Amino acid sequence: MNLKPAWIPEEQMMKQTRLYKWMHSLGFSTYDAFYQASIERTDWFWREAEKAVGIVWKKRYEAALGQDSFMWPNWYKGGRLNVVETAVDKWAENEETQHQPAVMWRNEAGEERRWSFLELQEKVNRLAAGFLKKGIQKGDVAVIYMPMLPETAAVMLAFAKIGVIFSPVFSGYGSEPLAVRIRASGATIVVTGSSVTRRGKTINMRKCAAEAIDKTKTVQTVIVHASSSTGYKEDIQLNDLLKEEPLSKTTYLSNEDPLMILYTSGTTGTPKGAVHTHAGFPVKAAFDAGLCMDVAKGDRLFWLTDMGWMMGPFLVFGGLINGAAIVLYDGAPDYPDEQHLWSFIHEQKVTHFGLSPTFVRSAMQQNLSDIELPHVKAIISTGEPWNEAPWQWLFDTIGQKHIPILNYSGGTEVSGGIVGSTLLRPIKPILFNAAILGMAADVYNEAGESVLNEVGELVVKKPWVGMTCGFWKDPERYEDTYFRRFDGVWTHGDWVMQSEDGAFHITGRSDDVINTAGKRIGPAEIESILVGHPAVHEAAVIGVKDEVKGEALVCFIVASSQSFEEAALIQELKIHVGSYAGKALTPKEIHLISALPKTRNGKIVRRLLKGAYEQQPSPDLSSLDNPDVYNSICEYLKRKQSI
Repeated sequence: MNLKPAWIPEEQMMKQTRLYKWMHSLGFSTYDAFYQASIERTDWFWREAEKAVGIVWKKRYEAALGQDSFMWPNWYKGGRLNVVETAVDKWAENEETQHQPAVMWRNEAGEERRWSFLELQEKVNRLAAGFLKKGIQKGDVAVIYMPMLPETAAVMLAFAKIGVIFSPVFSGYGSEPLAVRIRASGATIVVTGSSVTRRGKTINMRKCAAEAIDKTKTVQTVIVHASSSTGYKEDIQLNDLLKEEPLSKTTYLSNEDPLMILYTSGTTGTPKGAVHTHAGFPVKAAFDAGLCMDVAKGDRLFWLTDMGWMMGPFLVFGGLINGAAIVLYDGAPDYPDEQHLWSFIHEQKVTHFGLSPTFVRSAMQQNLSDIELPHVKAIISTGEPWNEAPWQWLFDTIGQKHIPILNYSGGTEVSGGIVGSTLLRPIKPILFNAAILGMAADVYNEAGESVLNEVGELVVKKPWVGMTCGFWKDPERYEDTYFRRFDGVWTHGDWVMQSEDGAFHITGRSDDVINTAGKRIGPAEIESILVGHPAVHEAAVIGVKDEVKGEALVCFIVASSQSFEEAALIQELKIHVGSYAGKALTPKEIHLISALPKTRNGKIVRRLLKGAYEQQPSPDLSSLDNPDVYNSICEYLKRKQSI
């Protein structure tokens, strides 16, 4: 894409970044040279990477890459550690840092709490002692179904300290998707909150958890964070465990011992449980946060997310391991008013702020011209492809044309990013200006050939620290998902184009790709053109069977206002797309709808739109935030297609 840089790094700023200092300390003067070494000298690089983020070992490893198998590598062979010593203890036992903030929290009601590293260590150790006293032990599996609270992070760390495998689940799930994850993991323990508040409405989490547990057979222990009794006599109260004498003993593990299971959102099929270890996910998360995003000791890292999504644990480990405070927000970002979240970011002096393009598109409708974020050093974006107009609005309005936007993309199974934006290069709107160090990223065409300036599959050609150690109890599905498409490489499932300067443009998931009249196009490219029209707020594009073109474009749009004549607007938008994308890509149909179907973390589910269009049987909608929208679209299309 022929885009001009919106942000150009100043030399003095670059020299102050952790990446610049680290790179030069290892004898490299350019990012390109350092990147090449990082993917050619795998063992050397991941040795240096764990040192750079300060991993604490009980027993040092023999080799960073102990087994040269891409699908099943053995990282840090012979080493023993516990991630809690790196994330919490080393800061809590240092007089310089022990009283610095480790966790900062606010909810939508305005309640706030703050823990220092010393206080976090105490709470983790008390919980760990309480868990052991209740018979919980190494190797047990626990599902964590809690709001975004300081205690949620403490529970994760306490389980890690004693070797319990934990699986955080999205706090907004209903009983069925929660039950699916309990069954899939075989969890014997569920930790839940009594309730969660959204837009002033209280939701009974304990009741939802009870309904889910009734649908399963393995749960033996329920631990509840509640200010008063929930009415379930068998519950163990988390507050009681916090009164135990702190545990001083730590369980040390090898990198073959699981730390946690992260389930994907499950928009197709059953959820996939990505298995992560103590020196896998935490090392990759800390590396990406510290060396790619420049999160450092004393910084304050905030992500608008939930602990059940990958960026929740990324926030915990990526922040704490680097000595930064993790900033948690529990609630709707625009409740009770549009300024609430932004005021929180300002007041807490957040230095690094993570968000999604979906959130930005919503924020664009609000009056935020007076927002000032003087402490923010970088805004990080993840979750989905960008359209140019929202990206530019974020840079101009929120970033005041000087805060860099670091695009970042990878996934649950990656423990972080494959491609991103380094502060050592200019940043262009919507693009990723580099592959992340240690990630041997490439773009393949259908024949498995590396291509430039052509849309293809995003692949990774060498193993990396943090790649999932398979899917929980389903190794064959893991191999089929990532290694069957092209022999000997990881196929990620994103449709990407790479240019000569090393920049990447992600256009969407490769299973959403549209082939019309011999032209392959990612839906985001057409969606960007549609959203560029002033009458369009959001758009989603699918490909449908066409006798002439093979596939034709069908577009679904949410209008930015209601003051239009439908037929005239549809015709105008068809001409608009054709003039920008070429007449061959003029949409076959455009449908105006009230909202798009989205998962609970804000991702548009195009497959459901295609299924609705083709009048396929209704699928499992448990991962949707707005299943009623899907049902209304189905009814609307039935009426349209019967005319």
